[in-house]
Amino acid sequence: MSKDNNRDQVPPDTARLIQDVIAQLGWPINAELVAEQVRRLDVGLPLEDEFSVICSWLGKCQLLHKLDQQQVPVKSREEFQVPDLLAKFSTQNNKSPVLIEVKSKQDSVLSFRPDYMRRLQNYAELVGMPLLIAWKYHNLWMLFEAKHMTKAVKNFNISLNTASRENLFGTLLGDVAYKIGSGAGVHLRFRKDKLVESTEDHSGREEQWHMTIDDVSFSDYNGEHHKKLDGEVQSLFTTWDLEEEQEHSDTHIHLRFLAGDQGIQFSHTALVRLLNWQEPHKDRPHWRGLLRQDKVAANVENFSSALHTALDQRIVSHIFYFEPHTFPNFLDGHEHKKS
Repeated sequence: MSKDNNRDQVPPDTARLIQDVIAQLGWPINAELVAEQVRRLDVGLPLEDEFSVICSWLGKCQLLHKLDQQQVPVKSREEFQVPDLLAKFSTQNNKSPVLIEVKSKQDSVLSFRPDYMRRLQNYAELVGMPLLIAWKYHNLWMLFEAKHMTKAVKNFNISLNTASRENLFGTLLGDVAYKIGSGAGVHLRFRKDKLVESTEDHSGREEQWHMTIDDVSFSDYNGEHHKKLDGEVQSLFTTWDLEEEQEHSDTHIHLRFLAGDQGIQFSHTALVRLLNWQEPHKDRPHWRGLLRQDKVAANVENFSSALHTALDQRIVSHIFYFEPHTFPNFLDGHEHKKS
């Protein structure tokens, strides 16, 4: 079946979306209004979907699902706030899942109203599960215990600095940071077959050629060239801002795309680049659609394994593991430090 036909198939959760819309709209309703509201609902939940896809892709997630927030009786909403997600990770040392509230804010301080925080904490205490906050700051994600949000003048706040210090994305989810070594990259050689057009003016000479790629190679950060490189390692280059170099001769044009001295990348931010490489998106990947797929990134099945292979092949020069300043009770700090 073609990709276009796959897109036309009705997603398995469409009925639930329609049911939610009907509950929100009430009766009477018309088909066009329902269709528009379903589309808005499907597009309007990308934040939770993005976080869920990242959790699944990083490889430490055993179970994650959304929590139904249509709670009864209505009066219970004054006392309890159901968080967005329930999740269980293989890195936990306890049997209980964790609750996760997902937020996005571009400011350097994330703030919750006291009544909102109280209702979230009441629910967490009711079910006896740890409460975590996932915060997307621009393109970076952080995950921390809700207890690190402290009362300011009015609201409960957490700064970007504190959220970064207490970030569980590495120890709980398996996220790492890495660096492609300076000089590692892709080399293409184009043979000039036939001159099509040549023009010259005050700015210089311009030529158009029919060309053929007659050589492809890869360099590691020691400057050694390799004709073959593991496919998943090759895909790592698509996650990096490579610098372009050109060299012209009478018979060839050499293009080099090389890593520079600067830069660092996180596994979870690399996912977006991998997805945009395999299928460019105008705004963002369709996270809800990716939730339905067994394999998120077509070119890389196990990103952690690809990083370590690239480290052995001298493409990746550094892999960084991050730990929170304070280890939660459901994580073994000493075990993570050993690994």
